[in-house]
Amino acid sequence: MTNKFETGQIVEGKVTGIQPYGAFVALDEEVQGLVHISEVTHGFVKDINDYLTVGDEVKVKVLNVDEENNKFSLSIRATEEAPAKPAKPPKSSTDKQQDSEEAGFNTLKDKLEEWIKQSKK
Repeated sequence: MTNKFETGQIVEGKVTGIQPYGAFVALDEEVQGLVHISEVTHGFVKDINDYLTVGDEVKVKVLNVDEENNKFSLSIRATEEAPAKPAKPPKSSTDKQQDSEEAGFNTLKDKLEEWIKQSKK
């Protein structure tokens, strides 16, 4: 086992294999780790092949080192800045009222009164 790589370290690696669950990245001649599909990029990844191919040079962060089993958990996403979420304008109370009406709450209220009348017959 080598102590060249530590948790939190950012290093360059080369994609050596791709599976549906993630990509294997060689950090050097002796050490290879796995970038889980959830750690490829920010957001949802349906097909890892849309983001990586064998032979790609990638920057990865070492998330975890399991020395006992010689396993390295890596992340490409941790080396990238998270995309900024667009700011949503605050809703006014009239917007909330319109949302309720559009969702059908008023018609349900009207129907409930109608159903109560029918049940008393």
